[in-house]
Amino acid sequence: MDFKDFWLNLLKRLYPTISHQNFVSWFKNTAALSLKDGVLTIGVPTPFAQKWVSEKYETKVLQAAREINPEVKELAYEVHSSLEDPTDTRRVNLDLFIKKESKPRKVARGKEISYGNGLRSRTLNPRYSLNNFVVGKDNRLPHAACMAVSNMPGGIYNPLFVYGGVGLGKTHLLQATGNEMLKLNPNMKVVYMSAEKFVTEIVEAIGKRYTKEFKAKYRHVDCLLLDDVQFFERKDSSQQEFFHTFDELYNANKQILISSDRPPSELEGLDDRLVSRFSMGMVVELIFPDFETRMAILQTKCQEHRIIIDNEILEFIAYNTQTSIRELEGILLQVVAQSQIEKTTPTLRSVADVMKKLNRTKEIVGLDERIAEARSVIRTAEDVITLVAAYFNVTKSELLGNDRRREYMMPRQVCMYLLRHELSQSYQKIGEDFGGRNHTTVLHACNKVSEAAKADPKLVRDINAIKREMGL
Repeated sequence: MDFKDFWLNLLKRLYPTISHQNFVSWFKNTAALSLKDGVLTIGVPTPFAQKWVSEKYETKVLQAAREINPEVKELAYEVHSSLEDPTDTRRVNLDLFIKKESKPRKVARGKEISYGNGLRSRTLNPRYSLNNFVVGKDNRLPHAACMAVSNMPGGIYNPLFVYGGVGLGKTHLLQATGNEMLKLNPNMKVVYMSAEKFVTEIVEAIGKRYTKEFKAKYRHVDCLLLDDVQFFERKDSSQQEFFHTFDELYNANKQILISSDRPPSELEGLDDRLVSRFSMGMVVELIFPDFETRMAILQTKCQEHRIIIDNEILEFIAYNTQTSIRELEGILLQVVAQSQIEKTTPTLRSVADVMKKLNRTKEIVGLDERIAEARSVIRTAEDVITLVAAYFNVTKSELLGNDRRREYMMPRQVCMYLLRHELSQSYQKIGEDFGGRNHTTVLHACNKVSEAAKADPKLVRDINAIKREMGL
């Protein structure tokens, strides 16, 4: 059986049932490896790809496989990092599928687009969508209001005023709503801009004496998305011009969506007429999400960036971040970047170090005391045993015992390896520390870890992470 042709035929059946982007993301660098006793083994390049394909697409893959070969009864997966090597002959070239799709036009974030007649808008970030905004119990109303606005612009929720602290997702909601409107009606004139930009344009218009042209510019859009309206405070000319723009759009049933760091009633130095108009539609507050929602946000970000991080680490980040979603994502990305550069698995201690580097002033809670104590005095075999047991979440007795299950055997062998290579202890001494085992058992364990590390990137990351905790 030619497994390469088999996999190509399977992908041809699968392709129409999955979005192009997801198909390329998850089936690039995959292969059919074997078929034995009705089990089709699929090769994937990373553990994350294995988890995603098995959870999201297994039913479709199995159905397609059975259409080609009825002998296929179930699927199995193997991670082969070598599949990412272009010279690996087991892979299927996806150019056949990629060429079917025209490449999307790349738009630089932060740039501006022109609608003509001097009307300009900041480009909407395509990453922001209402679908990837994580909805928790505290932000259901703002999300639902934006969803309603995108489906019926200029309807009952007009204007829609969204307020909340820094980094809670106001810009995400504004731009996501604009993206959804354009998705439903590509011909709409959806203008997104900051209040600061609006003020800058007014000042320029007054200075260059073309206020008449400016007055007409924003009064013919279908939707105006204005971010950070608190910037209008004590800027009388800007407030006056925006008041007239607001009235023109509102009377024409055009949608207005505004964000601020405070509710309308708390915006000082703002004309009463504007405050009144901001309050005449729907006013919704974004609140910092609860722990469960923060966890969901972190897990979503891990999926977006195609990374796997232990839930214990995510819980630690979520618990210690209680001010900003932006900070939440920033810590996560910093942790990921550091682990990739240093080829280590993130630990509670390494994440705590990242938080301290980001100038956090709050006390960091939740560090495992065993790790904290062991790291400060890594001098003896007892210190290393304590640290390894804490890292793999096993007890010392389980680590030193005779249970040969993998969840105990692998940490035990790693511990022996570290004692030998980092503390330079003899095989005989290590055997004595592990209940009187002979030196050949320790030698076998060290050799097995050395060989396994050559083909197992996760094991390498685990070893490097423990060495980091040892201060090496």
